[in-house]
Amino acid sequence: MTISTSSSPEDLIRAEAQALGFDLCRFTDLDDAWPAAARLEQFVSEGRHGEMGWMAETLERRRHPRAMWADARSAIVLGVNYGPDRDPRELLADSTRAAISVYAQGDDYHDLIKKRLKALARFLQAKFGGELKVFVDTAPLLEKPLAERAGLGWQGKHTNLVSREFGSWLFLGSILTTLELAPDEAPAVHCGRCTACLDVCPTNAFPTPFQIDARRCISYLTIELKGAIPHEFRPALGNRIYGCDDCLAACPWNKFAQVSREQKLHARETLRGPGLAELSRLDDAAFRELFAKSPVKRIGRDRFLRNVLYAIGNSGEPALAVEARRLLGDPSPLVRGAAVWALGRLLSAEAFEALRAARRPVEADKDVQSEWNQTPLIPAKAGIQAELLVDAPRLPEPAPHGSPPSRG
Repeated sequence: MTISTSSSPEDLIRAEAQALGFDLCRFTDLDDAWPAAARLEQFVSEGRHGEMGWMAETLERRRHPRAMWADARSAIVLGVNYGPDRDPRELLADSTRAAISVYAQGDDYHDLIKKRLKALARFLQAKFGGELKVFVDTAPLLEKPLAERAGLGWQGKHTNLVSREFGSWLFLGSILTTLELAPDEAPAVHCGRCTACLDVCPTNAFPTPFQIDARRCISYLTIELKGAIPHEFRPALGNRIYGCDDCLAACPWNKFAQVSREQKLHARETLRGPGLAELSRLDDAAFRELFAKSPVKRIGRDRFLRNVLYAIGNSGEPALAVEARRLLGDPSPLVRGAAVWALGRLLSAEAFEALRAARRPVEADKDVQSEWNQTPLIPAKAGIQAELLVDAPRLPEPAPHGSPPSRG
């Protein structure tokens, strides 16, 4: 279906998109081959997608936008800037506070962008007719290659989209339509010889430039992986408890980045480096309250506490051993296993061995038993000396049971 109108439909759509709060709006046709499909097939065939089985299950539909919807003729690709007001890596130096990925410190972008996409879709339908479908991240659509093709930016060596206007900080949304819209020009890749994003990765998750191994990526490990995180990656997590921004923040194109104009995407004060001790005390109700409308909520309290306990183990702060010791009695085996590892990092060899002798015989879960067996002991002089933490240094008293961390 070809649009016939005296005004440029693309300009009208861009103006409406900007009025709705989108920072970028570009167009592409869907006529050509889709090189991204071959890269995705290699990614899946090599197992680099890890436990994200849905990627393999939807591979055929991801090969081309028309494989998902044969009638689609054009794509409208939208970007929302979520640029932070400070470098997120600054928090990594404070080992007693939790680092939460920038995108998850505000409200869930899926809800925000989908509402705007639906509003833009209503405008399109009323103004131009045609059929359309809206997508935000969850559909079998390769949005980053689509955004690159539409001219929003280019996929950097870290595989994320890089924008001249906003650096690495863009949320994406797409509308596929039967309308035939004039395509924008795809940009060249402007990474040059820079490898800043690759060099900064704590877990070496990039086997080569422009390729990622999700199984090594901290974002995958802390968000998508449902079980215990492999021992080899735990120290590299540092205090990152939900996602990782290192490769995004390292990109030199961020010198052009801007702080997001959308207040709902700004960091909540309660999520800007909350204390690990406070987070470790959250029960399920308090977890849901603290992370209401946040993407963090979707991983659930058990996986969240798993991540918090790994960060506690990495903190080097003996006072936090008290929190890990308490969580040895948690109902979740995933949490108990992470608590074992944290204590192995914080206690002296003598204290840990005494605790292991007392707890391992009464532990019924085989995975937690395995943690007791595998966790290495540290030299006695490096950890807490007092047996079973009787005389361990303590942080301030916990908030009442079930209370979320205080603001500020």
